[in-house]
Amino acid sequence: MESMIRDIKLAPSGHDKINWVKNFMPVMAAIDKEYSESKPFTGKKIVITLHLEAKTAYMAQVFQHAGAEVAVTGSNPLSTQDDVAAALAESGIHVFATHGCTPEEYDMYINKALDLQPDFVMDDGGDMVHMLHTKRRELLPKILGGSEETTTGVLRLRALEAQGKLEFPMIAANDAYCKYLFDNRYGTGQSTWDGIMRTTNLVIAGKTVVIAGYGWCGKGGAMRAKGLGANVVITEVDPIKAIEAVFDGFRVMPMDEAAKIGDVFLTLTGDKDVIRKNHFEVMKDGAVMANSGHFDVEINIPELESLSVSRRRVRNNIEEFRQKDGRKLYLLAEGRLVNLAAGDGHPAEIMDLSFAVQFFSAMHIVKHHAELSKGVHLMPEEIDTKIAEMKLKLMGIRIDTLTPEQRAYLSMA
Repeated sequence: MESMIRDIKLAPSGHDKINWVKNFMPVMAAIDKEYSESKPFTGKKIVITLHLEAKTAYMAQVFQHAGAEVAVTGSNPLSTQDDVAAALAESGIHVFATHGCTPEEYDMYINKALDLQPDFVMDDGGDMVHMLHTKRRELLPKILGGSEETTTGVLRLRALEAQGKLEFPMIAANDAYCKYLFDNRYGTGQSTWDGIMRTTNLVIAGKTVVIAGYGWCGKGGAMRAKGLGANVVITEVDPIKAIEAVFDGFRVMPMDEAAKIGDVFLTLTGDKDVIRKNHFEVMKDGAVMANSGHFDVEINIPELESLSVSRRRVRNNIEEFRQKDGRKLYLLAEGRLVNLAAGDGHPAEIMDLSFAVQFFSAMHIVKHHAELSKGVHLMPEEIDTKIAEMKLKLMGIRIDTLTPEQRAYLSMA
């Protein structure tokens, strides 16, 4: 299989990026050292559809060192870094991805990666699993199972499972403690505001920031906005999450009200049309909108465009939509994941945990696929604990252990 990338000559820059993140991913380095010797994935083929940047590339190399034949494609047209893709291709991994690819090319790349005929698939958002269950069903009998990186993807998997149509076991890597407590909260929180601030070069302190959705990603976005000095407003549809936001010190109101007062809007819900026509109509002049949900559907761009008399690019990753009354509304990164489309994604130390979850999810599937039913599975708790113990040890942090008497007390009926 020949890779499909932008330019192999970009590889040196990609190698530099990968080597940089390796310095800050000690758990993955320990996994690489141990399993490059035992090679548990020998004879196995793995297809990875994730945001193709340096941390993902390092994980792909770890799988390769552990014996797997690996194909990688991007899960978002704007998050692929062409130099990283070139570096991976140069290291012997099959790569099908280019930055800014068209929707048709995006589907073609996933399709090409699946030509590897994988034993295990790693998805981000559910597009690859969807293709397997529609256009590439001939590959289903060979697949032992897979894992899903995102909240959006897990929701799609559970919907497929509820219909009785999911054809192999999938581990909800997103739902592992060592993933969502850190990746979704601290990773999304930091990387999202990094993307917004480097793109706009505007101050956050003193602005009214509207956060749509108070799941783990929303919590991270709100926490970081508050730390930057913003006045934070939360919009929610879940009463429990809304109460939690109130108790965390945030104002809560419907988007219809928040749209009138927000300076910066950030969507993190996983649903469509969170910000739509009636909200655009009442927004302030100069309002900035960004999305950190997986797909570019949370801000209804067609409706925004239909209300506008002009649409133009005013700065890299910033589009201006001029309204009939003269107001200017700004959209970042085409409404795609702002932390990846306009940034480098989550910090390396965070992805060290998330990709350890992915590695051990793959090992669990390969070892136990015969025992696992078709459907969505949680990663075993002992693996979560193992990853956390590894991270603490490599950070030089020690914790207490229970005495025999304490264990006995806790186990009393």
